[in-house]
Amino acid sequence: MVRADTVVPKGAWTETPADTVTLDYDARHRRRIAMTGEEGTAFLLDLARPAAIAEGDALKLEDGRLVVVRAAEEDLLEITCDNRHDLMRVAWHLGNRHLPAEIHESVVFIRYDHVIEKMLQGLGAWTHRVIRTFQPEGGAYGYGRVTGHDHSHD
Repeated sequence: MVRADTVVPKGAWTETPADTVTLDYDARHRRRIAMTGEEGTAFLLDLARPAAIAEGDALKLEDGRLVVVRAAEEDLLEITCDNRHDLMRVAWHLGNRHLPAEIHESVVFIRYDHVIEKMLQGLGAWTHRVIRTFQPEGGAYGYGRVTGHDHSHD
């Protein structure tokens, strides 16, 4: 099986891609997994370390072909508040639970979770369930994924 061992950032490639894979947030944060593109290209994602793969990035196959990555639509919770202070408070509570969050000026998106939704409503947030792509903030130490308290830098 052909391997993909390089992520080429969006805007850094100009070739016509050989195929496309549509991946949810979890699948865009893998190091090693077998994949099949929408046109049937079977390959092994085999990165040296886990990478944050974003919408529009490409996976470079060892034979030089590119497979473009599309973000899948996911079941999310859109969170808004009456003012910025309350939204910052809500963001703090989400971060305290290490939940991946996509943060915009006046709205935050997280994966849908009915328990967290009730907590947010209890904090005065407005919530609305939506289906859309999800590109949360990367970790505080430059990694593409928020994880527990492991702060190693290897």
